[in-house]
Amino acid sequence: MMLKDSFAEIGPYETLRKITDIGYHAVEISQIPMTTENIDELARARDELGMDIASLSTGLRGKPGLPLDTLTENYGKLVADCHRLNTSMVRIGMLPFDAMGSLEKVLEFCDDTNAYAKRLADDGIRLYYHNHHIEFAKYDGKLLLDVIADRAPDVGLELDAHWIQRGGKDPATTIKRYSDRVAMIHLKDYRIGQVPDEAFRALDSGDFPTFMQAFMGVVQFAEVGEGNLDFPGIIQAALDSDAEYLLVEQDQLYGRNVFDCLQTSYDNLVTLGYSELF
Repeated sequence: MMLKDSFAEIGPYETLRKITDIGYHAVEISQIPMTTENIDELARARDELGMDIASLSTGLRGKPGLPLDTLTENYGKLVADCHRLNTSMVRIGMLPFDAMGSLEKVLEFCDDTNAYAKRLADDGIRLYYHNHHIEFAKYDGKLLLDVIADRAPDVGLELDAHWIQRGGKDPATTIKRYSDRVAMIHLKDYRIGQVPDEAFRALDSGDFPTFMQAFMGVVQFAEVGEGNLDFPGIIQAALDSDAEYLLVEQDQLYGRNVFDCLQTSYDNLVTLGYSELF
C-alpha cells in the first residue's frame, strides 16, 4: 500500500528493486491494480530479485475507489494470481463499510468470509483478516475482534501493531492471545505529534473547536522505532507465535519520501538487533 504511487510511476519491478536494495525481501500487495502487466512484473521481481510475494489483498465485495479483486466477483482470477506468484495467503484489509455500524452485518460478513476460507483452502490458499481500531469496540462486553474470530474460525488474523494500540490494547499481549491464528503482523509505530502552529492561531482568534480538533488529532503513524511502541516486546511475541511475516507499513508519511521512511524503519530494526529477520 505504501508503494502504490511508485508502482504507478516506475512499475512494480523497479519499485521492488529499490526496496530490495534497502534490505527488504518480502512484500504484501495491497491497493495495486492486478493487471496482467503488474502481475508479470511481480513475477519477474520474484524470479530475478528473490522478492517473496507474501500475500495478495482481497475483499468480500468491491469497495468504491479501490482496485481490488474480490472473492465474490473475481474468485478464479485471485486464485490464479496466487498460483502464478507462488503466494499461499490472501488477506481482507478491513470490514465492509456498511458493516462498521451493524453487528448483524458483521456476522453476515463472518459467515460469508468463513465459507470462502474453506473454499480457498481447497485451492491451497489461506485467508486472513486485518484489524483496525474499530474491532476493539465492545458488543455486550465482547470485543468485536473476538466476535469475528469466533464466528469465522477458518479465517486467520493479520494483526496490526499500530491499530491495536489505537484500539486501546497492548500489541504484544494481543499477538500472544491470538498466537495460533496469526501468520502476518504489520509493524508500524504509534507517535504523538505536536499541536501545529495554525491550531494556536485558531485559538488566539477564538476558534476553540478548530484548536480542539488539532489537539485531538496528534496521533500519527510512524516509522518503526520513531514512536512509542515496544517493538522488542512486539517482535518477540510475533516470533513466539505462528507469524510467518512481519511487514513494515506506514499509512501516512507526512511529507517524507516513501523509500526514506522504509530505510528508517529498516535501520531502526537493524539497530534493535533484528537484521537476521530480513
